[in-house]
Amino acid sequence: MLIGSGTLRVFVAREPADLRRGFDGLAALAGGVAGQDPLSGHLFVFVNRRRDRMKVLYWERGGFCLWYKRLEAGVFVLPAGEAGSMEITPADLTMIVEGVDPSRVHRGKRFVRSADLATAAR
Repeated sequence: MLIGSGTLRVFVAREPADLRRGFDGLAALAGGVAGQDPLSGHLFVFVNRRRDRMKVLYWERGGFCLWYKRLEAGVFVLPAGEAGSMEITPADLTMIVEGVDPSRVHRGKRFVRSADLATAAR
């Protein structure tokens, strides 16, 4: 799976995407849905209507990279949220890909900087 640094951000499109789109089409969706620059190096996650397919788009050293996964059984369980997009942690993305529902996971108490709280509230 994709492992990133502490500065890596992950944006999930809440609306189903047409996964026939390629690099350019998904980059346009990333800019419109998440309101972020697709060239930022952050991960942009898209799922289809049935939630059995996922594409992750990111920019890396001069070009777009596209990661694609199709489930043979089951669906990807995304955290509940409003329409548009939401930001999740790289750990949450790993759990989603592995079939874990992040909303059902018990997380221990950890230190969080006030700047991180402001980012998480967005």
